[in-house]
Amino acid sequence: MKLRHIVWTLLTLIVLAAVLAGALVAMNLRGEAPLPDQPEAFDATPQQVERGRYLALAGNCAGCHTTRGGQPYAGGLPLETPFGTIYSSNLTSDAKAGIGGWSSAHFWRAMHNGRSKDGRLLYPAFPYPNFTKVTREDSDAIYAYLRTVAPAPAPNLAHRLRFPYDTQAALAVWRALSFKPEAFVANAGKPAEWNRGAYLVDGLGHCIACHGSRNSLGATDAKLGLSGGLIAVENWYAPSLADKHQAGVAEWPAADVVALLKTGIAPGGSVMGPMADVVFRSTQYLSDADLTAMASYLKDLPDAPKPEASARTAAAPIRRDASAMALGGKIYDQRCAYCHGDQGQGAKGAYPPLAGNRAVNMSPPTNLIQVVAHGGFLPATAGNPRPYGMPPFGQVLDAAEVAAVLTYIRGSWGNDSAPVTQMDTMRR
Repeated sequence: MKLRHIVWTLLTLIVLAAVLAGALVAMNLRGEAPLPDQPEAFDATPQQVERGRYLALAGNCAGCHTTRGGQPYAGGLPLETPFGTIYSSNLTSDAKAGIGGWSSAHFWRAMHNGRSKDGRLLYPAFPYPNFTKVTREDSDAIYAYLRTVAPAPAPNLAHRLRFPYDTQAALAVWRALSFKPEAFVANAGKPAEWNRGAYLVDGLGHCIACHGSRNSLGATDAKLGLSGGLIAVENWYAPSLADKHQAGVAEWPAADVVALLKTGIAPGGSVMGPMADVVFRSTQYLSDADLTAMASYLKDLPDAPKPEASARTAAAPIRRDASAMALGGKIYDQRCAYCHGDQGQGAKGAYPPLAGNRAVNMSPPTNLIQVVAHGGFLPATAGNPRPYGMPPFGQVLDAAEVAAVLTYIRGSWGNDSAPVTQMDTMRR
């Protein structure tokens, strides 16, 4: 009886919250300015359109709003989340399916307030919690560019979300807890270059969407900053950009940071997985000035606080299973040493060293497992048009063998990181 009472109480609270949320949606208590009854005149200049094209690249808009082989910006790309599937919308100039019937004010409201033309609340898979910092001038430029994109009649697909996540009421509750429109405020104590980098990284670049931790409702934790996080469903780990043991660049020369973002490779590392797609579709096209600005900001990040679960603690010496090390060594000799060297030294300009490699020693080992199982491929860029890649081994190595070879690599040639377990590999 007591459990039943608790359940009914919770259900009652959920219903009341839904009713209240619906009222909040209707009353629009966020203080958003009403849109004009008649759309304002909007005559874009060629310079504004070109600026919008560049800014759309900086925001990697096509990356989410274009399906593989599909018409650019026609939407329909499925974005898998823990709550269900969200489909990206059509951003072409089509008057019915796209945003051809939108005004610049409608577009600005979507960017800044997370509302569609008809007032519906948008799901934060569209990263308006970051885009809210984009200036009206830049929003108008992106809008001007999208109006030049060839129209595509592809209708927007209905999201497939579980109840109650498929309701506007639930989304309103989420927004009340996790979102507040804001503007980018420059730090007066920092130079203009640093502030430009902060605007790109924290706003249009929405880096925290991957490199930040999320709570149980899927909201990024701004207090933890760019401290790293697991990319849900994809099972890639976006490493901390403020930790030198992960992907922090405080000790890198700025030129190396620029090279990584422009070409996908640098003396201290390379990009694979989702970040390879970001470099391929977005950052390789940015100006050296903007990339240098981003480097200035990223190099100056303070040591970010880490979630309690991933905080480093003093630990006993790592113990390795002798049989796993023996099996891993045998697999490494047969399948890895030809490229990466018998001492994990790699081959300059081709295959990265594994000895002392922070990506190899990083915790969690999620990305290593993905690379061994599914292959590792750098982006093709103007600065690295024919990148070397690593073939997948998931079809020839079972879970125990993947765990063993990674345990061997993480415990050899001076590496001293925790073993990889079969349980770890099953999340791939």
